[in-house]
Amino acid sequence: MKKAISLVLICMFALSLVVACGGNNTTGTPAQETPTQETSSFDDRREITVVSRESGSGTRGAFVELTGVEVSADGNTTDMTSPEAVIGNGTNAIMTNVAGDTYAIGYISTGSVNDTIKTVNIDGVEPTAANILAGDYKISRPFIVVTMDDLSPVAQDFLDFIMSSEGQEIVAGSYIPVDQNAPAFESNHATGTVVVGGSTSVAPVVEKLAEAYEAINTGANVEVHATGSGAGITGAIDGVVDIGMSSRDIRDSEMESLHRQITIAMDGIAVIVNDDNPLTNLTMDEVREIFIGEKMRWSDVG
Repeated sequence: MKKAISLVLICMFALSLVVACGGNNTTGTPAQETPTQETSSFDDRREITVVSRESGSGTRGAFVELTGVEVSADGNTTDMTSPEAVIGNGTNAIMTNVAGDTYAIGYISTGSVNDTIKTVNIDGVEPTAANILAGDYKISRPFIVVTMDDLSPVAQDFLDFIMSSEGQEIVAGSYIPVDQNAPAFESNHATGTVVVGGSTSVAPVVEKLAEAYEAINTGANVEVHATGSGAGITGAIDGVVDIGMSSRDIRDSEMESLHRQITIAMDGIAVIVNDDNPLTNLTMDEVREIFIGEKMRWSDVG
């Protein structure tokens, strides 16, 4: 009898060891593991997080105009950007918001695109420099300067610098140069002050151009005033500025009073989404509908 009890106890002890070992599998035996499989976690039923630039931003102004987010009626324009939009003050803020939110969408200058986010094609067209220059990518804008026909020698010299190889190289630091074969700059060494006014978007690159030009022609002084495209065009017509800056096309009615317009650069505005978003293309209509809040879920687009 004692032998039988001992045998039972030994069997129970052995069984408990087996169960314990099985429950604490340290050998990594395939039979003991629960296989896992990596799948995309993007849920297109989630709401879209719209991320937009702050009011007054030149990039926002161009974006809403080009995409139809801005509407005109009775001579007045209204920015219809969704009141639910997350506002980012500056390009870095937009990129940080989109990179940190799987369901976000925003927009930045094509010159600022990096690998923390990804761009979306618009109507099947990629936002490349070649497509922008060809006019195929529609969310793009020219950077234009306008003048009258009585430019001073120093103002003409500054214009020549902008369109030289040295000037276009400076443009290429942030935007798309329009002349890949521009001639080297040869200053006429005229002295005096050049007054430039207009677009808040064009002003930063013109300020860089002015600094480089003044280093070459030390007798020149270039004043750059960011007053808006309309004010820059009117200022040139009225003789308030030597050179006007515009980040929109010049209207026919404006050109009737001006002597010439020169496109000094092109700027594309890229629509960006999070890297985990599988979307690759949007139509222009879908972009507008997203940013005014008509399409609110990712399942509604693409």
